Amino acid sequence: MVFMEHRNAKFSIGAIVRHRLYPFRGVIIDVDPEFDNTEEWYESIPAEVRPHKDQPFYHLLAENADSYYTAYVSQQNLVSDSENGPVGHPDIDEVFEGLDEGRYTLRREACN
Repeated sequence: MVFMEHRNAKFSIGAIVRHRLYPFRGVIIDVDPEFDNTEEWYESIPAEVRPHKDQPFYHLLAENADSYYTAYVSQQNLVSDSENGPVGHPDIDEVFEGLDEGRYTLRREACN
């Protein structure tokens, strides 16, 4: 299989990342080893930037200049962004204890 190397997740829960094409960043709250969303969602992505399904996809608590939201992003479209400090999403405190050396630490109760 051509894309097997992509199955290894580059980022983990608590990592701060940004989208490589669009102006938003966030913190990872979950990882799917490959695409696990609807076909409708997948087909809504313009064909010229549509990612391969056979790679990790990440659930993010995301933010941009205007709002906070959750995002679902392919590994090929994420880069590390911890050098830009904490993410301001209002739900972060529900999931994470805090920021430690550029990454968020999960709350113990969130792990159960």
